[in-house]
Amino acid sequence: MSSSVQLFRDQKYHELKSQCIQQRQLFEDPEFPASDESLFYQSASRRKVEWKRPKDLCEDPHLFVNGISSHDLHQGTLGNCWFVAACSCLALRKNLWQQVIPDFNEQEWDPKNPEKYAGIFRFRFWCFGEWTEVVVDDLLPTMDGNLIYCHSNVKNEFWSALLEKAYAKLAGSYEALDGGSAADAIVDFTGAVAESIDLVQGKYGEIISEQMKLFEDLLKVHKRGGLISCYIAVLETEMGLVIGHAYSVTAIRKLRLGERLIFSFKAEKLFMIRLRNPWGKREWSGPWSDSSEEWKKVSSSERKSLGLTLENDGEFWMTFEDWCKNFTDVDICRIVNTSYFSIHKTWEKKMMHGAWAKNSEPLLNRSGGCFDNKETFLQNPQYIFDVKKTEDKVLVSLQQEDRRKYKKEGKGDSIPIGFEIFKVEDNRTYRLHKLTVQERVATSPYINMRTVFLKRILKQGRYVLIPTTYHPGITTKFILRLFTDVPSKLRELKADKPKMTCWTLLCGYPRRVTQIKIHSAEGLQKQDRSGGADPYVLIRCENQKARSPVHHDTTSAIFNTQVIFYRKNINSPVIVQVWNSNILCDQFLGQAVLAASPSDPREEQTLQLRGRGRRAAAEVPGRITIKVFSSDDLVEL
Repeated sequence: MSSSVQLFRDQKYHELKSQCIQQRQLFEDPEFPASDESLFYQSASRRKVEWKRPKDLCEDPHLFVNGISSHDLHQGTLGNCWFVAACSCLALRKNLWQQVIPDFNEQEWDPKNPEKYAGIFRFRFWCFGEWTEVVVDDLLPTMDGNLIYCHSNVKNEFWSALLEKAYAKLAGSYEALDGGSAADAIVDFTGAVAESIDLVQGKYGEIISEQMKLFEDLLKVHKRGGLISCYIAVLETEMGLVIGHAYSVTAIRKLRLGERLIFSFKAEKLFMIRLRNPWGKREWSGPWSDSSEEWKKVSSSERKSLGLTLENDGEFWMTFEDWCKNFTDVDICRIVNTSYFSIHKTWEKKMMHGAWAKNSEPLLNRSGGCFDNKETFLQNPQYIFDVKKTEDKVLVSLQQEDRRKYKKEGKGDSIPIGFEIFKVEDNRTYRLHKLTVQERVATSPYINMRTVFLKRILKQGRYVLIPTTYHPGITTKFILRLFTDVPSKLRELKADKPKMTCWTLLCGYPRRVTQIKIHSAEGLQKQDRSGGADPYVLIRCENQKARSPVHHDTTSAIFNTQVIFYRKNINSPVIVQVWNSNILCDQFLGQAVLAASPSDPREEQTLQLRGRGRRAAAEVPGRITIKVFSSDDLVEL
């Protein structure tokens, strides 16, 4: 965790605790008072809520009793099963919950030194890219002497109730937590990258190959410290599962049935998943439920290693196939490894803060809506990054600001967001103004969730990522996270064209912009005994040049290389050359000389290669297929 932790409402835990101990009084939080305004933003309770401290509810209160466990939690009257499911996931990972509950031993009740207790606690959440510390008092809402919201199954354990209070304070009230996403809470607990998968749309219950791929993916995420939750949106089930309810995934295993022989393993392999209901009861009653006949095939030692209990404690096993058929959605929260001191794959991470903002001036507007809004789509924030390897797996997470704090004003719902990725010119450094030669390579889902996630394998080159709201004219903040195998140099494109400076006044300012896409070359002269060549293209314009990757053992190569030039001397041609790569000295194969004026055809054209010299130079073997766009308006392209 970063050493820089933000303080919510600028409350300093140690200062406040010291003051309370000095004054011999228990902390009462003025920023989240023990009153209805902290409970509700809309409707008030019909029954009177009493705020009580843990010492008023039991004789021997503790933050933890016998450690922390996913079995500790039970959902109260609030419709926040998603939050409880996220807490159950968090409890599985000591390294993660210790980030959320810092210095837990120091915060614990100390019966030997009761004078050191000040009724104040602190928790940390990953809020919009920064760890934020939230301070709360220990006054908890009760009715008839019982906690009404999240509570432990042990009467004198209070970590879950206090954590929920801190999270409610962050959201504005307890009622603001009514309805939400387990993935959002897990991200707030860990800074994980969340991916939501629609099991119905992906037909995971029907297509076995997709089912197996998903199982292996979930198994890898679980083994590497990630957290997983799932729920049932609309399907009906009569097997004990609850519709519209979030469950935490507490284990994923491959289970073998059968006997181990000396030279072989004759067994049936089962793919299993263990879930927990935040209610602490109501379990799956189908195959492989706690008391089902299937468990008789498994030895008692194996059952013990799986953690099988026959109690109605809300935790149960299912086959992965049954899980895919009965659940509709899964949230996968990856703890992306960015440490170089790890045996697992290390990712390079870049994070950018941005905003969609309206402006009546098109070049300044940054709220243009999705790709369907052809006139305004490019009036959005634009981010450029490079893929340096031949191919690289890229993870992208776009997260809008948490809107729960706006529920009071009736604006608490997440905005539909998404993003597009375009492969652009290898030397682009200014904003896109028109899509011409660029290739649209990826589109995220557009959904009204806080986070949109996409993973793609991208080829070597330069890319522009455009995050958008679905509708134009909507304003809000976002964070963009990009994970790649090698550094991507992600940065925002802010300038529309080259800047006018004193130097450009002396040396000349560009008068024309030209885009070129070299699609392919064919019929090139053979260069080796096997009848092939190792061609690449080199594009020259004034004192600028760009080069494509080398293609090996071919006389017909598909380059798909794009370049853009800002030209001072519009009479100086653009020269596209084809070269053969050699160990000692590269060999010239031919070139095409282009005037690249705005009146030239903009359609794809195939040109004969010629020798060095003017356009009338002798023809040489080979042709190139290109597209050229030129404009004297520097912000047209």
